[in-house]
Amino acid sequence: MAYTTKQQQAVLRCLEQRQGEPLTAADLAQALRQEGCPVGLATIYRQLEKLTLTGQVHKINTAEGAFFHLCGHTGGHRDCVLLKCSRCGRVRHVDCTHLQSLYDHLEREHHFRIDPRGTVFTGLCENCTEEEAHGTK
Repeated sequence: MAYTTKQQQAVLRCLEQRQGEPLTAADLAQALRQEGCPVGLATIYRQLEKLTLTGQVHKINTAEGAFFHLCGHTGGHRDCVLLKCSRCGRVRHVDCTHLQSLYDHLEREHHFRIDPRGTVFTGLCENCTEEEAHGTK
């Protein structure tokens, strides 16, 4: 079992509590401060880097900066990706074995190897699709 620090446990707990929200390191620092568990921003970045390397956290690089999302799998699991709603911004972690055939096809036919740990599909979630169909929001 890997050694975890109190700070790492606090970051993981915060990510768990906000499952579905893409969080920045600054978001995590603020949330931890509000919980009475202040952790410095540099420490949060260090912990997120370690958690990303171990596969416990997905790192989403965007034009606005890096966002982080908890992953329930470890060891570079090839079947999990993130689905991000372009309307409401919610992120959903998905474990789908059907993706492996897509990865294999892209590697075999297009000589491109996908990094599933950094893969984010964008589109509309079920709620936003329904709202759009009914003309609400």
